[in-house]
Amino acid sequence: MAAAINSNSTLMSPPPPRQPLASTAPTAAATSSREAGGTVAAPTRHRNTKSRAFKARSSKSGTSSYQLRQYAEQTLGSGSLRKVVKLPDGENLDEWLAVNVVDFYNQINLLYGSITEFCSPVTCPEMKATDEFEYLWQDNGKYRRPTKMPAPEYIEHLMAWVQASIDNEQVFPSRIGVHFPKTFQPTVRQLIKRLFRVYAHIYCHHYPIIVALGLDPHMNTSFKHYVLFIKEFNLESGRDFYGPLQDMVEAILKTEQ
Repeated sequence: MAAAINSNSTLMSPPPPRQPLASTAPTAAATSSREAGGTVAAPTRHRNTKSRAFKARSSKSGTSSYQLRQYAEQTLGSGSLRKVVKLPDGENLDEWLAVNVVDFYNQINLLYGSITEFCSPVTCPEMKATDEFEYLWQDNGKYRRPTKMPAPEYIEHLMAWVQASIDNEQVFPSRIGVHFPKTFQPTVRQLIKRLFRVYAHIYCHHYPIIVALGLDPHMNTSFKHYVLFIKEFNLESGRDFYGPLQDMVEAILKTEQ
């Protein structure tokens, strides 16, 4: 698993004040800032030539997961994210969790892919949200101990790990009639927890670039969808689950009551 360092006791200076989510774009503790007049400063490119692209996961036509994904896409177009996240009548909970985890993976994959040339070991030598929340990588292979690494390297390991999990039929069965393992829901919680860290890093370090690219409506909708889904199925774990985005999350939940 990945370890998060909460360094309240050693923080040299307090993090910037957190702002709730506005109707258009949240204010995150980003390393770049807006210029006077409301425009976004031109981002500096430190091209990350080592980043790899991950394929989007899809469902085969005729499978139950394909039918659920069709339902999710239709309800997403209705404008009600509260409706989108609810378990459809008569459907299996594990199947619904699987469909949505794959959806969040695809969304985050696309969002991060749009800013990879601005996220490099030069610009992001550590995988952080704010200084209070640094994430260390750990897995069952090469990195058996929590390991500090640049953000793009961390995210590459994370996305590869998620992709391997959802491509594993023993973990995410796609065939009709094959039961999900008893460990499936704990696995979902871990996948959801780690995927959040990509949202947090983008919001806190690359959000002005997202705005400059015109992707802020998509990112804000994606994160709102993610938050409401977690709330609906009680998937968060620990009081610091949302870390520096806690105020934003509270604003989302308040407006969606």
